[in-house]
Amino acid sequence: MLNWFGDLSSAWHASETQLQRAGLEPQPRANLLRARVSLDLDAEQERIERAGAWLLTLADEAYPPLLKAVPDPPMVLYMRGSLLPIDQNALSMVGTRKATHYGQEAASNIAAALADQGVTIISGLAHGIDTAAHRGALSAGGRTLAVLGSGVDHIYPADNRELAAKIVENGALVSEFPLGTAPEARNFPRRNRIISGIALGVLVVEAPEGSGALITADMAAEQGREVFAVPGNIFNTSSRGSNRLIQEGAKLVMSAEDILDELSIAYSHVEARTLTESMIPANDTENQILDQLSADPLHVDDLARTCGLPIAQVTSTLTILELKGLARKVGPMQYCLIHAR
Repeated sequence: MLNWFGDLSSAWHASETQLQRAGLEPQPRANLLRARVSLDLDAEQERIERAGAWLLTLADEAYPPLLKAVPDPPMVLYMRGSLLPIDQNALSMVGTRKATHYGQEAASNIAAALADQGVTIISGLAHGIDTAAHRGALSAGGRTLAVLGSGVDHIYPADNRELAAKIVENGALVSEFPLGTAPEARNFPRRNRIISGIALGVLVVEAPEGSGALITADMAAEQGREVFAVPGNIFNTSSRGSNRLIQEGAKLVMSAEDILDELSIAYSHVEARTLTESMIPANDTENQILDQLSADPLHVDDLARTCGLPIAQVTSTLTILELKGLARKVGPMQYCLIHAR
């Protein structure tokens, strides 16, 4: 839609005929028309500002680059607090809500030691390990981000409101869910992919078998992130999942130094992997369009005609190529090649 109309305001106010001409299918077209009737975007923006929040979109330069590289990055992030370039040097810490004293102490101490070295600690504001990780980072005067399974104006659990306020002052609350969204169970798996995708790696501290922390670790591995785990008591069910991760190849962590030794390697690995994936066309359509692009601007209509493809398919593919850093929009409906082939 952005490529077809040139700007989102024009797309939002387009007539149904214009939307159809742009290639929008019947169902999403109906959804958009219905949304325009029910949504007052100016009022929504005012509501966000009144809540002390702000928006970050996938098109913004400040959008976390590692998160942008995952297969399904959130199109919009709601934020309360600040997001700084140094937050790219981050580690996520997850674990059970029913943490033992050992688990909480391990999470707090490791988070504090990492934060003292300039590592931003990311977690989910839940009871147990999450809370210990956030508090550990704050105790060292470091930065921490809490990724929520609710709106950033809906703190869950409620007894972590004071902690959430401190995080806003020294980091940010982050969510892809609109204001007022309650912490429903279905939200947390989506939340977990952000926790893993926004960081260089994930440290699991006390996780029983089948826990959400292990799901986050699996997501991290799929996203090409480093996976770490703190060994636990073999007789305690809270440690069975994290101990199993170590058996399967997760890096055993006994101190912050174990992670710091790997972070530079992890960063280089993720950065190189992201760059390599971004430079490789994923299918024949991308290849076909790239073959027609050059340093000279080419109109979308000419590109569609030359390739023999529908306009909608060409514009959607160009969007992907822009995100990959292979193509660039240089004028209304005009594109050129960024990298020589």
